Amino acid sequence: MRLDPTDLTSRVRAALDAAWTGRYAVPSPSAYPWQFLWDSCFHAVVWAALGDDRAAVELASVFRFQSPAGFVPHVAYDADPAVLAPFWGREATSSITQPPMYGHACAELARRGVDVPGEVAERAAAGLRFLLGRPRVAGLVPACHPWETGADHSPRWDDWCPGGFDPARWYDRKGELLATVERSGGGDPLSNPAFVVAPAGLNALVAFNARELAGLTRDDALAAAGDEVAAALEEQWDAEAVTWRDAGPRAGGSGRVRALDGLLPALVSDRAERVAAALAVALDDAAYGGRCGPAGVHRDEPAFAPRTYWRGPAWPPLTYLLWLAAGRAGDGAAAARLAAMAVTGAAASGLAEYWDPDDGTGLGAVPQSWAGLALAMA
Repeated sequence: MRLDPTDLTSRVRAALDAAWTGRYAVPSPSAYPWQFLWDSCFHAVVWAALGDDRAAVELASVFRFQSPAGFVPHVAYDADPAVLAPFWGREATSSITQPPMYGHACAELARRGVDVPGEVAERAAAGLRFLLGRPRVAGLVPACHPWETGADHSPRWDDWCPGGFDPARWYDRKGELLATVERSGGGDPLSNPAFVVAPAGLNALVAFNARELAGLTRDDALAAAGDEVAAALEEQWDAEAVTWRDAGPRAGGSGRVRALDGLLPALVSDRAERVAAALAVALDDAAYGGRCGPAGVHRDEPAFAPRTYWRGPAWPPLTYLLWLAAGRAGDGAAAARLAAMAVTGAAASGLAEYWDPDDGTGLGAVPQSWAGLALAMA
């Protein structure tokens, strides 16, 4: 189904309504019938853009399984707690996390006039403090598993797939990597000696969310921690590739592949020339740019495949995050172009999970709730 851009608001509301469980919206009732962490944070932003009180309800719901140490699981299976318990080694939730978009969600809801209870803000701060407390790699927060980045098939992890990337082989490898996660006494994920990566994209989101939440709560310590990560990220800038590299032993290999999430440090960089370069390449049709959104991988990379999961399609959350970076940089023209791309892609794809960056062919789940981020940009 193709979506008329003028009907965006009603279609986004209909998609969220259809996915609503009473406490949160699932990403897709058919494809993803559980709660996912960063999806729900984005849903909260979309609910707020719709002027719907469910924004605060959904945001609060992401913390109901938070551990005493602050760890927030990335999937909640409370509708069927035993469904994947043998896989995760626990009931009701996964045993790893996802990008902590709850800091931004708290701040954005407040900016849109939604009351954010103090308990929710404190839980968000605890989640960020947990991540910031992990043992650092070159001053940056490590991911314990590719799933923690949100971009689990990114070519940035190809060096971690023995024999080179292959979907079936990578599927097996991800299972192996889950078994090597090192945990606290309470079972919270801390590091992974078999996957030593501090992703530029994940660290940008940790720093950005820390700064966003600290701006709302006036938490100077959290702001300073975010600034520390942002400063460490600057050491990962690769001027030749126009990207920020991941830290770790594969920094010079697949850790410098030009993937769109490698531009997310534009959200927190204080180097205006680097931010400008990142936004320019994101919009360049010969690089990432596309009529329906920036491609997930640079078009000159051998891995680029515009309709393959996390290896080339446009993703609504990444377009949204770059739109935020453009706004932070005061680049209204770039922000307007990114917003137009997102609306065009959402319309052409029927609010898909992700889509072809050039013609908007819908891919993955259709519809998927986070495609409503196009409305937040519009």
